[in-house]
Amino acid sequence: MSIVISVVDSLRQSVEAASGGRNTVLYDSKGYPSIMAVIPKFNVQDIDATLGTGVHPAFVVGGVEKSEIFVSKFQAIVHDGNALSLPGMNPARSLNYDSAHTYCKNKGAGWHLMTNAEWAAVALWCYKNGFMPRGNNNYGRDSVQTYETARRVSGAAPGDTASSDGASLTGSGPASWYHDNTPAGIADLNGNAWEWQGGLRLSNGEIQIIANNDAALISADHTAASADWKAIKLADGTLVAPGTSGTAKYDSPNAGTTTNHGTPLLTDAIVNRTGTLDDSASAPGYNNGSFEAMGIKAGLTAPALLKQLGLYPLVASGLGSDGIWVRNYGERLPVRGGSWNSAAGSGVFALYCNGPRSDVGSGIGFRPAFVA
Repeated sequence: MSIVISVVDSLRQSVEAASGGRNTVLYDSKGYPSIMAVIPKFNVQDIDATLGTGVHPAFVVGGVEKSEIFVSKFQAIVHDGNALSLPGMNPARSLNYDSAHTYCKNKGAGWHLMTNAEWAAVALWCYKNGFMPRGNNNYGRDSVQTYETARRVSGAAPGDTASSDGASLTGSGPASWYHDNTPAGIADLNGNAWEWQGGLRLSNGEIQIIANNDAALISADHTAASADWKAIKLADGTLVAPGTSGTAKYDSPNAGTTTNHGTPLLTDAIVNRTGTLDDSASAPGYNNGSFEAMGIKAGLTAPALLKQLGLYPLVASGLGSDGIWVRNYGERLPVRGGSWNSAAGSGVFALYCNGPRSDVGSGIGFRPAFVA
């Protein structure tokens, strides 16, 4: 079944009318509806001069510029093997990267696991528009504005930690929990559940991506041995073969045996590895700190591409207290946004690249996206 987004049915018509056209309904290969936010194409220089020039990579798929992308308005649920975007639902969690990826691909052509490029585009838009969404990062409430609450899956009171599941029903928070501070925005990008991202990984600390937004292609190979993975030359941001000398990596600023070695450092060569090379286990060490406080090795400058993809801060302040967690050994697949217990570390720039693709947990979910 092909998807024709110009056909207006009663559900799509009501959603588009209520949102002023900023939301729509798309149907998948089995005919199931998903409510989607429409994100129009933008140029990176319109966000910040340090981002370079041209269209943001999220809008370039298979070498073709797209006028818009469609992002799931709500964190996904799984029904009949397909990922759906619907309000007031218990978000699907405790599933690994490959499962999340499969549930999105099952929806048919154009559908995919939301990519890191798409997430970064939304995060940069939030920054430019002067609003960082809050959310469920403290057991059904925002950790700072504690009067902002949502309907918890468990039925427990906001802030009650006695119930082990602190997640809330999708989209049940206030307007400030949507990316544009209106009900027409994307819900729950801050907290509720970390979200798997396509097209990005760390391999022994080396930052690797699938070019532009090609991770959205159904033909993209996301496996560990895929030839689609490219490293980023730190000197100029060009894409090169993994393992090439001088590529962008996350180093630890501290050696030793502590568990948390501090805020990661962008570098072209790793000096302090916090675990064993090629070991994807979740021990022993990691790096954690404020994303906007990340530094870079002396004498080097971060290329615009890393800032475009939310992998290095475009400014040293103004991005909130969003955290970054990385391990520079083994293969690490990213989740973003934070969970219901991540507190101030949650947010649109929060990045957790600590776990393997097999990682599961009650605080990890996902979100589908669509490109026509």
